[in-house]
Amino acid sequence: MKINLVVLRTKNLMQMKKFYIETLGFSLIKEDERSFRIAAGTSELEFTSKDVKGNPYYHFAFNIPANNFEEAKSWTKERVSLTVEDGEDEADFDHLPAHALYFDDPAGNIVEFISRHSTSESRTEPFSIKSILNISEISLTVEDAVSVGEKLNNLGVPERDNNAISTQSFNFMGKRANGIFILLTQPGRRWIFLDKLSAIYPIEIELTNNNKVILNSDSELFIV
Repeated sequence: MKINLVVLRTKNLMQMKKFYIETLGFSLIKEDERSFRIAAGTSELEFTSKDVKGNPYYHFAFNIPANNFEEAKSWTKERVSLTVEDGEDEADFDHLPAHALYFDDPAGNIVEFISRHSTSESRTEPFSIKSILNISEISLTVEDAVSVGEKLNNLGVPERDNNAISTQSFNFMGKRANGIFILLTQPGRRWIFLDKLSAIYPIEIELTNNNKVILNSDSELFIV
């Protein structure tokens, strides 16, 4: 099971379209007056201005090839400024293992490029936006992580390594080999590489089994 589509809210639709298509070079799949959708490897990412309240922001990660991290980092730094944590502009996750870099977009979303050495494909061609493999991670902030975690388990998205769902930290939901990770958390957790706290905003996640995880504007979660 992997992520087919993620739909996020934004108040800055035109700025976001310019950033993702002109600055980063993503391919536009479709658009209308209130939304646009881009291809991200085998996944799709859509931004919509419909029913936006406040200034929503999210965290999401794109898988990049295992052997392309340094090249991808140089490519990204030519286009955007990387965010920094403790003087470092990349993260080394020994437990995955993986390397990641972070930057923010015009809406304040925390965007991540991650090279998972155990799961990502290797590529020989120079890195470009077409090297992105898929959306590998999307944050899902809810009031009750334990209850939502149980619903995701029933959907076939287990907590990584079968750990118990925590209300005090981030919970990685999904199987390592499949590359699907829903980062489940409750409000108020600080995102690394950016001084922002996790907050609840509407989101739609479509999985490859055609199930959808929908968090609406009233913070109500539905799985359909």
